[in-house]
Amino acid sequence: MWSRGGNFNKKGPKAYNARPMYLRGPAVPVLPSRLYALVFALIMSGLMSLLMSAVITFINTGFDGGFMWRWASAWVVAWVVAFPLVSVIAPLSHRLTRKFVSAPGA
Repeated sequence: MWSRGGNFNKKGPKAYNARPMYLRGPAVPVLPSRLYALVFALIMSGLMSLLMSAVITFINTGFDGGFMWRWASAWVVAWVVAFPLVSVIAPLSHRLTRKFVSAPGA
Protein backbone atom coordinates (compact mmCIF):
# COMPACT_ATOMS: atom_id res chain seq x y z
CA MET A 1 0.00 0.00 0.00
CA TRP A 2 1.04 3.56 -0.56
CA SER A 3 1.74 5.71 2.42
CA ARG A 4 1.58 9.47 2.48
CA GLY A 5 5.32 9.47 3.02
CA GLY A 6 8.04 10.83 0.76
CA ASN A 7 7.30 8.47 -2.13
CA PHE A 8 3.91 10.02 -2.95
CA ASN A 9 2.87 13.32 -4.46
CA LYS A 10 -0.39 14.72 -5.85
CA LYS A 11 0.04 12.92 -9.16
CA GLY A 12 0.88 9.52 -7.66
CA PRO A 13 4.05 7.65 -6.85
CA LYS A 14 7.34 9.15 -7.97
CA ALA A 15 9.42 7.21 -10.47
CA TYR A 16 7.65 3.95 -9.75
CA ASN A 17 5.85 1.62 -12.07
CA ALA A 18 4.43 -1.47 -10.39
CA ARG A 19 4.63 -3.61 -13.52
CA PRO A 20 8.01 -4.92 -14.69
CA MET A 21 9.20 -3.76 -18.11
CA TYR A 22 8.53 -7.12 -19.78
CA LEU A 23 4.84 -6.93 -18.76
CA ARG A 24 4.19 -3.38 -19.97
CA GLY A 25 4.06 -4.31 -23.64
CA PRO A 26 5.27 -2.29 -26.61
CA ALA A 27 4.99 1.47 -26.60
CA VAL A 28 2.01 2.66 -28.63
CA PRO A 29 2.70 5.73 -30.74
CA VAL A 30 0.41 8.64 -29.95
CA LEU A 31 -1.03 10.27 -33.03
CA PRO A 32 -1.91 13.96 -33.30
CA SER A 33 -5.42 14.89 -32.20
CA ARG A 34 -6.34 16.07 -35.71
CA LEU A 35 -6.42 12.38 -36.74
CA TYR A 36 -8.93 11.42 -34.03
CA ALA A 37 -11.96 11.18 -36.34
CA LEU A 38 -10.04 9.13 -38.92
CA VAL A 39 -8.63 6.69 -36.34
CA PHE A 40 -12.04 6.40 -34.65
CA ALA A 41 -13.69 5.58 -37.99
CA LEU A 42 -10.98 3.06 -38.83
CA ILE A 43 -11.30 1.23 -35.50
CA MET A 44 -15.10 1.42 -35.27
CA SER A 45 -15.68 0.28 -38.84
CA GLY A 46 -13.10 -2.49 -38.53
CA LEU A 47 -14.54 -3.95 -35.35
CA MET A 48 -18.18 -3.61 -36.34
CA SER A 49 -17.65 -5.08 -39.80
CA LEU A 50 -15.56 -7.92 -38.33
CA LEU A 51 -18.28 -8.90 -35.85
CA MET A 52 -21.25 -8.35 -38.13
CA SER A 53 -19.71 -10.24 -41.05
CA ALA A 54 -18.96 -13.17 -38.72
CA VAL A 55 -22.55 -13.32 -37.49
CA ILE A 56 -24.11 -12.96 -40.94
CA THR A 57 -21.70 -15.46 -42.52
CA PHE A 58 -22.48 -17.96 -39.75
CA ILE A 59 -26.25 -17.47 -40.11
CA ASN A 60 -26.15 -17.82 -43.90
CA THR A 61 -23.66 -20.67 -44.33
CA GLY A 62 -23.07 -22.29 -40.95
CA PHE A 63 -19.74 -23.24 -39.44
CA ASP A 64 -17.76 -25.70 -41.53
CA GLY A 65 -14.27 -26.04 -43.00
CA GLY A 66 -14.61 -23.02 -45.28
CA PHE A 67 -16.12 -20.66 -42.72
CA MET A 68 -12.93 -18.73 -41.97
CA TRP A 69 -12.23 -18.09 -45.66
CA ARG A 70 -15.82 -16.95 -46.34
CA TRP A 71 -15.77 -14.76 -43.22
CA ALA A 72 -12.43 -13.14 -44.16
CA SER A 73 -13.70 -12.44 -47.68
CA ALA A 74 -16.95 -10.97 -46.37
CA TRP A 75 -15.10 -8.88 -43.79
CA VAL A 76 -12.81 -7.24 -46.35
CA VAL A 77 -15.79 -6.20 -48.47
CA ALA A 78 -17.72 -5.04 -45.39
CA TRP A 79 -14.80 -2.96 -44.10
CA VAL A 80 -14.29 -1.28 -47.46
CA VAL A 81 -17.94 -0.22 -47.34
CA ALA A 82 -18.11 0.51 -43.59
CA PHE A 83 -15.08 2.80 -43.30
CA PRO A 84 -16.32 5.64 -45.51
CA LEU A 85 -19.84 5.23 -44.12
CA VAL A 86 -18.64 5.56 -40.51
CA SER A 87 -16.49 8.53 -41.52
CA VAL A 88 -19.58 10.31 -42.86
CA ILE A 89 -22.18 9.08 -40.37
CA ALA A 90 -20.22 9.48 -37.10
CA PRO A 91 -20.41 13.31 -37.03
CA LEU A 92 -24.15 13.14 -37.71
CA SER A 93 -24.55 10.55 -34.98
CA HIS A 94 -22.66 12.75 -32.51
CA ARG A 95 -24.89 15.74 -33.33
CA LEU A 96 -28.08 13.70 -32.93
CA THR A 97 -26.85 12.22 -29.64
CA ARG A 98 -26.14 15.71 -28.27
CA LYS A 99 -29.77 16.66 -29.02
CA PHE A 100 -31.12 13.70 -27.01
CA VAL A 101 -28.62 13.61 -24.13
CA SER A 102 -27.88 16.47 -21.76
CA ALA A 103 -24.31 17.73 -21.54
CA PRO A 104 -22.20 16.58 -18.57
CA GLY A 105 -22.73 18.81 -15.58
CA ALA A 106 -25.83 20.42 -17.09
